Amino acid sequence: MSMRPFVVAVPAALLWAGSWQSEAHAQAGQPLPAGVTPSMVKEGATIFTGQGTCFVCHGPDAKGRIGPNLTDQTWLHSQGSYEEIVQQIKTGVPPTQSVSGVVMPPKGGSDISETQVKAVAAYVWTLSHPSAT
Repeated sequence: MSMRPFVVAVPAALLWAGSWQSEAHAQAGQPLPAGVTPSMVKEGATIFTGQGTCFVCHGPDAKGRIGPNLTDQTWLHSQGSYEEIVQQIKTGVPPTQSVSGVVMPPKGGSDISETQVKAVAAYVWTLSHPSAT
């Protein structure tokens, strides 16, 4: 029996598993905030690195660039609840409220819809809640 198919399949499986870690754990019974579904988390990840342009400031891994790290337990403008994250994305961070000196326009300057804002917030919430991811 050749090991070649196994060697190719394992890295591919690991990449897939890492990409949708939040969704897989949510399906395994880990708690998500009320109203949040695994499909919202998946959609939010796609929007974060695409149309939402979140990755430009927060980095493609959400660990921060100009904007703060979204993967740790430190929240600069709230306690990090899902509802607070939705509100933060909607309103942004004006200069008068910025703790770090970094300004964030509403919706990060993108034109994403209310539904898409909620999906991005669902994804961001899972980044800082390892027990749910």
